[in-house]
Amino acid sequence: MANLNKVFLMGNLTADPELRYTPKGTAVTDIRLAINRYYAGDNSERQEETTFVDVTLWNRQAEVAGNYLSKGRGVFVEGRLQLDSWEDKASGQKRTKLRVIGENIQLFPRGGEGGDMGGAPRQQYQNAPRSNNYGQSRPAQNYNPPPMPSSNQPSNDFGDMDDEIPF
Repeated sequence: MANLNKVFLMGNLTADPELRYTPKGTAVTDIRLAINRYYAGDNSERQEETTFVDVTLWNRQAEVAGNYLSKGRGVFVEGRLQLDSWEDKASGQKRTKLRVIGENIQLFPRGGEGGDMGGAPRQQYQNAPRSNNYGQSRPAQNYNPPPMPSSNQPSNDFGDMDDEIPF
């Protein structure tokens, strides 16, 4: 049976990361993400639910996080789940914790109050002016792709098989 262990998370840091190094010189940092979920509750009232997730980053990803991330900053994490287990020294009970091992991170630019990854929903920006490389605004224009060259030859190696695809 095939296995897959892949996680994609997007959220805001709840604290500044603390970069540290193992005795062999490997960079490691732990970050905690707050991930918000919005949904309609009873009487169609907007509800918010926040989930906190611990992420461990290693090597270059840990150094990037330690140098460039701070509390409230938005980040996208791609990684895998790992179950840690240990025996609690105080009670002697076996403990477990599910965490994410971050394999790749992408930082979001600072935006909005409190670093909330830009804040406004996407639809508010559909008709907003776009800026060119010189900081000047210009109105958004519809993009019309160039016409495809007319040819009797199919554009792929599959010939006319496109008509036979069931989806």
